[in-house]
Amino acid sequence: MQAASHCYPLHLSRRGSYNKVSHVNVKVLSLNWLPRRFDFNQGAQTRKVLKPFKLKRFCVIPNSNDGHPSLSVSEEDTTASKEDTSTVEEWENGGETFLSKWSPPRYLWRGLSVPILAGQVIIRIIKGKVHWRNTLQQLERVGPKSVGVCLLTAAFVGMAFTIQFVREFTRLGLNRSVGGVLALAFSRELSPVVTSIVVAGRIGSAFAAELGTMQVSEQTDTLRVLGANPVDYLVTPRVIASCIALPFLTLMCFTVGMASSALLADGVYGISINIILDSAQRALRSWDLISAMIKSGVFGAIISIISCAWGVTTLGGAKGVGESTTSAVVLSLVGIFIADFALSCCFFQGAGDSLKNCV
Repeated sequence: MQAASHCYPLHLSRRGSYNKVSHVNVKVLSLNWLPRRFDFNQGAQTRKVLKPFKLKRFCVIPNSNDGHPSLSVSEEDTTASKEDTSTVEEWENGGETFLSKWSPPRYLWRGLSVPILAGQVIIRIIKGKVHWRNTLQQLERVGPKSVGVCLLTAAFVGMAFTIQFVREFTRLGLNRSVGGVLALAFSRELSPVVTSIVVAGRIGSAFAAELGTMQVSEQTDTLRVLGANPVDYLVTPRVIASCIALPFLTLMCFTVGMASSALLADGVYGISINIILDSAQRALRSWDLISAMIKSGVFGAIISIISCAWGVTTLGGAKGVGESTTSAVVLSLVGIFIADFALSCCFFQGAGDSLKNCV
């Protein structure tokens, strides 16, 4: 800090009173740029924050043009040195890195949270860090409490496909092939996909809404303060429950769908139930049911991980919870269809001969 002191003798008096004169010495300080430094020490790191400010120079000039002593003050900027100016410009221009003001889009870091969360769940399961009480509660919620809506949906889907198949196959004289076609369609595609869609709408939305509400109300932070890992306590039980419950729900939906199809074909179109069941038995292989269960397990993992990831990354209060719930269901459905295509390409390649025995 540089300072210069100058003294000016001044004669001050009141107008109309010339008998009292006093001498005053006025000191004027000329200050250059003064940086203020604050040091924040964290461990072995030292961060310095510079906040320069510009000072003014005030000059007192005696003026006695009118015959009376008076003061006039002029204001002018101080001239900073080149070193101080370069410091300020470095702070304003070069103190920030290229990516300091850039933040990734929300959809990008939310999308990256899905594989990260999936990896954490897999590591927790391998290490055995599973909250079994919560897992059983979520298993009851995903499985038994979802049976009714899943079976009802499968029954009506089976009857709708039966109407279309019977009408067309009857004209071709292929009544004995109706059961085999229905069995293959239900086991390979319809049962796992329809069951997963119902579960995504019912359970996936609930997962996203619950975890989103806990996130915006800071309940997940409370779990961390209490020493509990939110992934172990909230996410892993939901993923395990979904992966276990969906294969069994798929088998039940397949059974109900075939039963409703056989009843409709027998009661409306006159095709015997025995013909439908015999044709289905000839066309089905064990791999068809195994592939359906594998698909269902994968779909359950997709639904639960996407819903939980969207829940724990919720921002914006009640509005954010609603947006996260909607986005979680939509992305779960898209993931189900993409995974179904990929798994179908892996499981069923080349020409098939399943319908030869039921023609």
